[in-house]
Amino acid sequence: MHKIPTGGELVKALDFRKLPKVMLHEHLDGGVRPRTVIELAKQVGYAGLPTDDPGELASWFHRGAQRGNLVEYLEGFAHTTAVMQEREGLERIAYEFMEDMAMDGVVYAEVRFAPVFHTGAGLTMDEVVESVIAGLRRGGSQFGVAWGLIICAMRDRDDSLVMAELAIRWRDQGVVGFDLAGGESGFPPKKHRAAFQAIHRANFNITIHAGEAYGAESIWQALQWCGAHRLGHGTRLMDDVSYKPDGGVVLGSLAKYVLDHRIPLEMCLSSNVHTGACASLEAHPFPLFFKLGFRVSLNTDDRLMSDTELSKELALATELFDLSLDDLERLALHSIKGAFAAHDLRVRLMLGTLIPGYMTIKAQLAEPAL
Repeated sequence: MHKIPTGGELVKALDFRKLPKVMLHEHLDGGVRPRTVIELAKQVGYAGLPTDDPGELASWFHRGAQRGNLVEYLEGFAHTTAVMQEREGLERIAYEFMEDMAMDGVVYAEVRFAPVFHTGAGLTMDEVVESVIAGLRRGGSQFGVAWGLIICAMRDRDDSLVMAELAIRWRDQGVVGFDLAGGESGFPPKKHRAAFQAIHRANFNITIHAGEAYGAESIWQALQWCGAHRLGHGTRLMDDVSYKPDGGVVLGSLAKYVLDHRIPLEMCLSSNVHTGACASLEAHPFPLFFKLGFRVSLNTDDRLMSDTELSKELALATELFDLSLDDLERLALHSIKGAFAAHDLRVRLMLGTLIPGYMTIKAQLAEPAL
């Protein structure tokens, strides 16, 4: 037996795709394969793409996402949503999402999207959701990945109650929760209270994008006005953290509430830098919150825009913040505990897949080299 490496040495020793993983925060329209975007554009007659070369298109999306603010980061979605207007395309993209998750070692994935952006060719929002679920169901069955779908309302629109009712209507078919997304500044979550009240009355699940491009006030509203069960990103929770002269950490009442109530933080390293939520990877608050015991998960947000996958995000965190294999296991357990999946599925994945999977990898890394 020998000591299992950590940090950069662990990155060199481990194929991160072999780690059993859980994804809680990924947008369906932010993770489309470049080749699929090009092929669907031809099918639907969309001529707005900057190139029809898959490699060049991937680079174009990635360059566009690195402008340091959320508004410009979101501009690339005009192209992906443009090709996601027909049943066949929606189902294909959902199916390919499941295949991508399987190839990346993800055993449970929650993916979210705003159906209102996919009705331009005449589909109803129910037909949009039905098509996405068909692709997720087919992919889940074929690739052995469990899944849940989250319906997003948009901050700058006035139809959030309609979106909440849509989510509730499809909850028995695979929809596991409701989200509020889009630019935060000028669009506080409390303006959508009616939607969140409807979700609460239905005993359903809420995650809200909060504290990504706006301060702790957005997080406070998401929790105390809207009753969020999880927080998307939450990086600006750092606004409620201070330091003593000796370097000790002082949590404000909001940060302490999030910690004490085990409210999951859906953090996304690369995306949080690309949107300007964090100045750099090194400055990301993830390691502090993780060390302090917050229920932090790592996610991708938009794999196409940020040129990433969950394995890459975990490898980045491992090298930058000197994580151990035990830390990675704890992150996976944080994620499944915070998932909106049914309790029995979470327990089954935890005890039957995640913990045994990490035990196997630890044993392999602990074996002496021949």
